[in-house]
Parts: sequence; structure tokens; C-alpha cells
Amino acid sequence: MDEYDEIVCLEGPLERVNGELALMIPLEEGGDKLREVAQKISEIVEGNILKIVIKPWLAGVLRIEEGDLVQVDNQNGKFNLRAVKARLGDDTGEGTTAESAD
Repeated sequence: MDEYDEIVCLEGPLERVNGELALMIPLEEGGDKLREVAQKISEIVEGNILKIVIKPWLAGVLRIEEGDLVQVDNQNGKFNLRAVKARLGDDTGEGTTAESAD
């Protein structure tokens, strides 16, 4: 497995940054690997932070909002986002998953 095949799985809180719901991931903590699969929805800010913007429609589908914990990974060469704990209304009690079309 080469460095581009390394699976990165991280968990963190969603933040509101300039009015947008976002996940902020330091490059040295896995953001560099996630950037490869989230190019269309991310940007590098402050020189070493990967900012991944979560669109309002996706936040609604996943039932996530500012302060919620989410998990992201690059499994199968895609950007995958999951709510760590879904909000009320999800009968399964499990998080909903979405992946990017990158």
C-alpha cells in the first residue's frame, strides 16, 4: 500500500466559519490525505488547515449542525462523512452516511 492508499479516519466537531458549516482538519493530522478526495468541497486555510464546507442540504440529510461530532474518511477513494450520532427522527439510532461524487 503506497501513501495514497492510506485510509484516514478522523472524528471532530462541526464549526460555523464565516457563516458556513465546516469541518476544520489540520493537514498534519490527516487533512492532507482527505484533501485528495475532497478537492471540490475543500480549501486550505491559514496555511495548514483543510476546511471542508458542508452544504445545508447535506447537513439536513445527515441531521447535523454546528457542534455535532462527525466522522470522515477516505475509504474506497471517496470522501465519506457520517454523523457520529444521528439526531431525533432516525429510527435506527445509527448515523447516516454520505459520500462525495469526487
